[in-house]
Amino acid sequence: MAGAEDVETAVGLALATLGEAAPEKWENPAGTLTWTCWETAEHLADDLFAYAAQLGLRRPPVDRYVPYEMIRRRPEAPDGVVFADRSAGPDGLLQVLETCGALLAAMVRTAPPTARCFHSLGTADAAGAAAMGVVEVLVHTHDLAAGLGLPWTPPEDLCDRTLRRLFPDAPTGTPRWATLLWATGRGELAGRPRLESWRWDSSIRD
Repeated sequence: MAGAEDVETAVGLALATLGEAAPEKWENPAGTLTWTCWETAEHLADDLFAYAAQLGLRRPPVDRYVPYEMIRRRPEAPDGVVFADRSAGPDGLLQVLETCGALLAAMVRTAPPTARCFHSLGTADAAGAAAMGVVEVLVHTHDLAAGLGLPWTPPEDLCDRTLRRLFPDAPTGTPRWATLLWATGRGELAGRPRLESWRWDSSIRD
């Protein structure tokens, strides 16, 4: 089961990797995405913040997204509520990512058993929110590493816990990181073609 420690581990590893990037590369495309690396890192921070925010709801309705105003800064960019001050440079951008990861970890750690994190792919409990945060970090850091020219291979056990929680139908006898990339449409796996569309299942399971 994924937990707050997994969020902290994933974010810590991502920050250590991304901190090695050359400043001028942050405007490169992030892998196969239409977003720049800067925009992708902001999107990742925004995801972590959003999952933390959803877990904070105690009064109904809890079956919809918290109604923050979403902003899109250019047509090809992701929308969101979390943006880094460009004048702070890449170091400031990574601080935004770090704090959003810490917020999610804290919310997962302190959420009561009844807390729910609404998502269109299945309303989750705190462990599900942690797993969603981890998969966002792992795969978007993959996108970022491709654009920034950095190596990125997260731990197999971290990938395995994420797969078991969010992708219960994924193959089990295959390398875990390669399987997570395949499950999120980012690679082939043991002769299986790249997925053209994919989704996780964050709904609560016994």
